Amino acid sequence: MLEIKSLGYWYQSPDESLFNDVNLKFEADQTYAIIGSSGAGKTTFLSLLAGLDQPKAGEILLDGQALTQIGLTAYRRHQVTTVFQSYNLLPYMSPINNLLTALAITESQHKGDVAYAKQQLQQLGLTDDQMTQNVQHLSGGQQQRVAIARSMCCDARLVVADEPTGNLDETNTEAIIALFQKIAHEQHKCVIIVTHEANVAAACDQTLKLSNGEFEWVTQPA
Repeated sequence: MLEIKSLGYWYQSPDESLFNDVNLKFEADQTYAIIGSSGAGKTTFLSLLAGLDQPKAGEILLDGQALTQIGLTAYRRHQVTTVFQSYNLLPYMSPINNLLTALAITESQHKGDVAYAKQQLQQLGLTDDQMTQNVQHLSGGQQQRVAIARSMCCDARLVVADEPTGNLDETNTEAIIALFQKIAHEQHKCVIIVTHEANVAAACDQTLKLSNGEFEWVTQPA
């Protein structure tokens, strides 16, 4: 599905590369965890996978086609959905309207389907009252769940998530990871999660560790 070929990335000079000659493959029907120390470049790598930034060398391909050929705008709109660490919700809207806006922008088959949007929020534990409040009136954990619901409701085949359980308690964390597994295995999506939490990484199908600009498989099915 998603292939990383000879990827290189740096900020100022190629002599100070964050990544150099990275080659990886991510498949549908799988959940992946990316672990590593703070500052290792996990979020930067996720932004490259999400089409929010471009590699300085090499390329990223979706089903054999380079993202630059697909077009980054089209890729972000139709092929990938992102759960941001900072949520990036529309602050003047309710959770329901945040989801409906995402469905409209991505031209989802569920565009305008209020019942579908409500169902996504319900399975993440939001009440009817919370769904219609301004998102700014919700707690950090509730906003996190809205952001996750927004990512799950779209038709994109690739889901990338930056610390999606960082503001959640153990019960909600387990529920979120179970949902990520469900959409990967039942909806044939590829889910890639950056996390510092060992229990989250352990629940994923495969785990990559990023250290000193290099990726190493920690767990990988035979």
